[in-house]
Amino acid sequence: MSGTFMAAEIASQPGCWRDAAALASANSDLLPPPGARVAIVGCGTSWFIGQAYAVLRESAGLGETDAFAASEFPVGRGYDHVVALTRSGTTTEVHALLAKLRGKTPTIAITGVPPEIENAADTIVDLSVVDERSVVQTRFATTALAMLRAHLGEDLTAVADQAERVLAEPLPEELVSAEQFSFLGTGWSVGIANEAALKFREACLLWTESYPAWDYRHGPISISEPGRVTWMFGQAPEGLAEDVARAGGLFVESGLDPLADLVRAQRVAGAIAARKGLDPDNPRSLTRSVVLT
Repeated sequence: MSGTFMAAEIASQPGCWRDAAALASANSDLLPPPGARVAIVGCGTSWFIGQAYAVLRESAGLGETDAFAASEFPVGRGYDHVVALTRSGTTTEVHALLAKLRGKTPTIAITGVPPEIENAADTIVDLSVVDERSVVQTRFATTALAMLRAHLGEDLTAVADQAERVLAEPLPEELVSAEQFSFLGTGWSVGIANEAALKFREACLLWTESYPAWDYRHGPISISEPGRVTWMFGQAPEGLAEDVARAGGLFVESGLDPLADLVRAQRVAGAIAARKGLDPDNPRSLTRSVVLT
């Protein structure tokens, strides 16, 4: 994967996250205030990052927060703000939803390309500094979440330090050679698990699944066997590692902040792509943005 845009963008993440507090401060008046009822919408990666933010914000006691795929937003439900996360600013489903909300609900777009969406949303949060050239999203989405976490009052310094260590460590061969991955999370890390699974499908065309960790025993564990990985973001439910081991699978639990552990997953996806001779910057059947005509 070395030499790809994806590799360079993965490596840039710790530095981007260290700027999260400054980004949050610069955009503080634009982002949802404490107590507001908020929905965050997006497609693909943006939806999964929104899932993580929604749980974090509501768990912090800052207001009821929901996350939706932009195409599935319940128009007519009352929110104080709707936040659209969109790297390209061009996604058809996001623009269609913002048009429906115009003049009814205040909207905020967090984007890497403000000119593409500035006339569709009421407020623009400009993250063009972390826009990307690879089709496969990494740093834009993670920096958006880092900024949102900082806006919730978190200090991302230690998380950035963890990610830097992850980038310096060799990748275990048993991960790079695995044939299947199931990613698990609890609370806000369910969104991270969903995003990790998507990265593998996009970058290296690998069979991946994702679940809330407590639900994994309710059927999905049946696919665990030698050569397959069950990867936990955050703390695993008691006994789950042992259950996976009895099934013959490899259980991975790092103890890292899930956002830092996502960097490791991104690297593994890139390494598998390289092993398979794939170009993660231009994945099969995908484009930077889905624009429907």
